[in-house]
Amino acid sequence: MNNLPTYTQLPQGTVTLLFTDIEGSTRLLQQLGGDQYGPLLAETRELLQSIFEKWHGSIVDTQGDAFFVAFVRASDAIAAAIEAQYTFATHPFPGGASVSIRMGIHTGEPRLVSSGYIGMDVHRSARIMGAGHGGQVLLSQTTRDLVEHDLPEGASIQYLGVYGLKDIAGETPLYQLSVAGLPDTFPSPITSKAQNRLHGFSSQPTTFVGREQELATISRLLRCNDVRLLTLVGTAGVGKTRLAKQVATEISDIFLDGIYFVALAMVDNADAVLPTTARVLGVREESGQSLLELVKDALQEKRLLLVLDNAEQVVASALLLADLLASCPLLKILVTSREVLRIQAEQVFEVRPLAVPDLAHLRAKDNLTEYASITLFVERAQTVKPDFQLNAVNAQPVAKICARLDGIPLAIELAGARIKYLTPQTLLTQLEQGLIALKGNVRDVPARQQTLRNAIAWSYDLLDTGQQQLFRRLAVFVGGCTPEAAERVCLIADEQQGEIQEELEALVDKSLLRLEEQEAGEQRFSMLQTLREYALERLAAAGEMEATQEAHALYYLDEAEKIAPWLQEAETVYWLDKLEIEHKNMQAALSWLLERAKSENIRIDQALRLCTALSDLWKIRSYFQEGHRFLERLVTLSKGSPPSIRAEVLYQISFMAFIQDDMESAALFLEESLAIFRVLGDKLSTAKALRTLAQQKAMSTTTEAHALMEEALTLFKEIGETEWFTFARSDLARIAIVQGNYTEARALLEESLADFEVRGNRYIYNKAFPLAFLASALFLSGKEQAKAQALAEESLTSFREVGNQRFAAYVLNMLGRMALQRGDFEEARKLCEESVELFDEVCYRVGVAEALTSLARVRAAQGDDEAAQDCYARSWALLLKTLDAKELCASCLEGWGELVARQGKLEQAAQMWAAAATLRAGLVAPMPPIYHPTYNQAVAAVREQLGTKAFQAAWAEGRKLSPAQIKM
Repeated sequence: MNNLPTYTQLPQGTVTLLFTDIEGSTRLLQQLGGDQYGPLLAETRELLQSIFEKWHGSIVDTQGDAFFVAFVRASDAIAAAIEAQYTFATHPFPGGASVSIRMGIHTGEPRLVSSGYIGMDVHRSARIMGAGHGGQVLLSQTTRDLVEHDLPEGASIQYLGVYGLKDIAGETPLYQLSVAGLPDTFPSPITSKAQNRLHGFSSQPTTFVGREQELATISRLLRCNDVRLLTLVGTAGVGKTRLAKQVATEISDIFLDGIYFVALAMVDNADAVLPTTARVLGVREESGQSLLELVKDALQEKRLLLVLDNAEQVVASALLLADLLASCPLLKILVTSREVLRIQAEQVFEVRPLAVPDLAHLRAKDNLTEYASITLFVERAQTVKPDFQLNAVNAQPVAKICARLDGIPLAIELAGARIKYLTPQTLLTQLEQGLIALKGNVRDVPARQQTLRNAIAWSYDLLDTGQQQLFRRLAVFVGGCTPEAAERVCLIADEQQGEIQEELEALVDKSLLRLEEQEAGEQRFSMLQTLREYALERLAAAGEMEATQEAHALYYLDEAEKIAPWLQEAETVYWLDKLEIEHKNMQAALSWLLERAKSENIRIDQALRLCTALSDLWKIRSYFQEGHRFLERLVTLSKGSPPSIRAEVLYQISFMAFIQDDMESAALFLEESLAIFRVLGDKLSTAKALRTLAQQKAMSTTTEAHALMEEALTLFKEIGETEWFTFARSDLARIAIVQGNYTEARALLEESLADFEVRGNRYIYNKAFPLAFLASALFLSGKEQAKAQALAEESLTSFREVGNQRFAAYVLNMLGRMALQRGDFEEARKLCEESVELFDEVCYRVGVAEALTSLARVRAAQGDDEAAQDCYARSWALLLKTLDAKELCASCLEGWGELVARQGKLEQAAQMWAAAATLRAGLVAPMPPIYHPTYNQAVAAVREQLGTKAFQAAWAEGRKLSPAQIKM
């Protein structure tokens, strides 16, 4: 300890200075006595010296129990302080003594002389340390600015406020270094002239979570000279008051005459705002002068911020605020309100809910604590259950709770407090039944914040009668609505006429609606789920639920039927996106129609019409499960319906059943539908059903499929349906590809493409199908591979543009096989893996199996037999559930046979190939020429190694095996 560095060894220039001493050292000496205190002091100094040296600190001086240390890097000083505090919190000192070290850190440019450092930076560092308490680390603004983005894990910095330090001119902002696992709550800093500029602010019992960007933006605005009145506006429980209080703490340095908090929650009369404000300011009424003039006089030359909290019920006082601002040039006002004030000086900042995870894309590996809503929930849960932690079991329920509560802090805090009695999963289940589960029993918060419902009711009660009616009727919309939809539904519900745009905007101003502008410049109004739930309660209580839901359902039926024809035009993406935006409203409308169809027959027809209008959305955007679920209900409801309705329902559901691998049901539905259409003499519907049946049969019997498609083509031509004829001709070509008739397929597809060219851009999306099929024909035939790739890539662009993931996955798989054939194994792997992923996302099991077979071929080509074996096994397991997919079964067996042959399982390989050949013969689907070379080479090698007789015996055995009998 005597070997202190000479002044030439000390760092120069910008240096971070750290001062320490032991809190209560005199008390320790008296407690332990000299015999024990001496060793304790020596041990303390040795511990500190080793830590400072470890972090490259230069010990400038020591006096008794105090250290003065210099660091070249501020981050090293921080690291040393953290390690020292951890060490002293856990170290066993002699006599069981507890030793608390306080530290102060400041960065500056002290002057280096022979005796060490001199200058105000040294004095400032010492005074900062002197303001602290045992176990506390205080930082100056300069040090904080240097290290705030380079803190060790578990460390954070908390702003304490502006304080006057002994012998230091002006006032000094102080920051506290907080470390996980160590105490972070201390008394106010010890200063000789501490000035508390915050007046009327109660201490916050809980930590402030998130909102870093909002804090920075609001603080910046209030520092701007031209911002005089800033209103923080937001819905009930969103955290406006807490944010305003935190902002006040952050910016107290710029308001030399203080920041005054005026609570208006209990003030229900605009005339009472002035007396309430005067009382907080300490202004008393005097005879002969109005209270307003007295307040103006008090504020005339003051650089002061007024924080007016909960101003929504006294917005009529806005003119008073305008008068004060005009008379007091240095005054600024920060308002929290659920409604804007609408005066010229006002600048509005919308306080939005905390960020919540996107449940649709939530992954197990996501760090949920990055979301402020999750962090808030966990912190509040830990106040009632200290051992609560996020884990693999509760992470998803917690994320769903925060999303269900729209990220509203009040709701999340109330939910977190319920963890004392309920698991997250149980709480989530209760919340799905309604917000009644969120009740608080904290005595020191207002009654309106004891439940979220009370907070919302407070806002509802402030509306006039017309606004209340509009608010509750808007609750029938799911996911928002356009102004036109709001007017059509909310006015037609009771046959009113009128203009509601102003009322909608009023609800936005009162934070009960949110207004968003879509990409096309269209307005859209939406309501938080928590608000919507309350509004639905009020809608039911008013007896308006039935009429409003009917108006909603009929409006969206009309909208869907208007949009459906445009999906076959040039702007397919635009119209699909229109349907996508209204998807939740369409779902709600269809659900209501199906529910009413149980007792009202007219609703069956309306539900079918809506299903028909939505069918392209379901097919293109891969909402297969949704479509199947709705149509299943309609199948049951339509059993007694007129034949035309019944047949159309069966036709619609057959595709959804087929795409979800229920081949048997799909065939039964379609055949019954086809029979009814034939009896009715409905040639168009008959032809469409024949086309769909042919598409399905192509997986198991191409000969029958070809005949059915030919019949459909004949009917389409007979009735002059040229568009449907073109579609069916492309489907016939696809059957021809499976049959190995590549020349026929190419001719058919080129005719279809020529038709689309004649019709122009109207069919730019539909053109993608013959492009993809032609690419397949060229590739599988082994001809014009470069052209095949170009056609495939062109079709992929179209499929991706419209969001058709199923066909995008189909083309990606084809491109992966093309890359494999040209020897680009890595590119092939990426394409096939993406294909597997997309097919899996849309739950298309047959597609997943096909892509896995392709990926298996790629992995085998890369020499990774284990990965290839796994892909083949997964593919086969899926195909066994869909044995109608005979060509895919054959393809899997052929590739797998090549792999097992390479592994020396020769008889098994021969059996697999024989089984595949049998499947192809029954299907009339020969192996594509592109695969002949590797297949023939593998077969010849196995035949040679086994000998002709053994090979023929294994082949004969394989021909007897059904796919289900093949053991892998």
